[in-house]
Amino acid sequence: MSAVVEQAVGIETWPDADGLGDAAFPSRWIALLVAALAILATYYETDVIGEIADLLIRQRGFTQGQIGSLNAAMYWPNVVLALVGGVLIDRHGAARVALWTAAIGVVGAVMTAIGSPYWVMWLGRLIFGIAEGSIFIALVAGLALWFGRAGIALATGVFLSLARVGSFLCNTSSTWARPLYDAGWQSPLWLGAGMTVVGLAAAVVFAMLDARRPVARVSARAAPPPAGWARLRFDAAFWYILGLHVLYAAVFFPFRQTYAVEYFQHAKHLSLAAAGQVNSGVFAAAIFATPLFGLVADRFGNRAMMLVFGTLLLPVTLAVLGLTNLSPWVSTVLMGISWGLVPAVIWPATTMIVPRAQLGTALGLITLIQSLGIALSNLVAGALADAAGAGPLHPQGYDAVLLFFGAISLAALVSVVMLWRHETGPDGHGLERPADTGFSI
Repeated sequence: MSAVVEQAVGIETWPDADGLGDAAFPSRWIALLVAALAILATYYETDVIGEIADLLIRQRGFTQGQIGSLNAAMYWPNVVLALVGGVLIDRHGAARVALWTAAIGVVGAVMTAIGSPYWVMWLGRLIFGIAEGSIFIALVAGLALWFGRAGIALATGVFLSLARVGSFLCNTSSTWARPLYDAGWQSPLWLGAGMTVVGLAAAVVFAMLDARRPVARVSARAAPPPAGWARLRFDAAFWYILGLHVLYAAVFFPFRQTYAVEYFQHAKHLSLAAAGQVNSGVFAAAIFATPLFGLVADRFGNRAMMLVFGTLLLPVTLAVLGLTNLSPWVSTVLMGISWGLVPAVIWPATTMIVPRAQLGTALGLITLIQSLGIALSNLVAGALADAAGAGPLHPQGYDAVLLFFGAISLAALVSVVMLWRHETGPDGHGLERPADTGFSI
């Protein structure tokens, strides 16, 4: 939707479209950095179970299904609460919701670290899940108020790039925090809980900065925002991009967070430290690639086409792992490019498709369905792994898991091709066009 149409229907516009240009936000880069630190801590805790999966199996006798359930638990709250969180963002402000959810995340991380009996660890992951999805959409929505339409892709790219450091730190923690891993399964979890405390402090600073942010103007002909079920009315492009959000995440997160490290250990015969290094390469690549892809999207457009290319790399990566004897680092490079490109483009593209007055609700709806997809994907993959006897004595059992993820990745490719066809037609939202105005630093 163009800025002209937004003003005509009375929707709050992007800052550089209504007189509050980027120069009106001198603190925006500080806000970006603390927002990234808050999500960095969340990403670290999100990935922590995958790093100790082998320890939990050996030291506590957990099954593959139990490991999958611990990560699935993290996504169940969003099935119920994500849409509520989106509405709260629209009503109470993104920064305030980010602060609330960061505090909840600390509670969940501490319970996960206590970790015994199993139900305490599971409940901790469930509580942490309340924060995991909501804080991300709150910070994305909050940054959209700090940066103009022409620079949102670069800003989002920088945000995600710095956030990936959290995943990278977690995936390499068995090396730089080796004494904690040598001490057993619990110490790495306490390190993750400490990271969430750092994230809470960053969320406090973000809320303080947001309280001083200039407020964008609303058109004098403003109509009241949609209410009730009307808040869920979106055009076809939104549903295509929602499908991509859900299906891409249902492959990437369960594989990289839950199964990649043990797959590299059992099927590729790597040590825990080496497997963590290979897995962390995906996030290391994204640290540098994400802002670059965001800058390219702002400068040249072709956002839907970029998403097609990034999504295509997902099934290619799985094929390389399952059908070839190439080094695992080849899959890391391919998935790293995909993971750098897709999030850098998909989140700002979503904010371009959705009217500002419905942005929180739209992001909440995406998170709700995405969380359901990730949780179910974790459970199905765990059940397939158990049924096939996947493990160090039978690495062929992981083939069923790779086939499952491959089928979902192909469905994601269909969804993004539909989005590209829509955006190249007369009803497109300008995703294929370059940004209309410059972006000042």
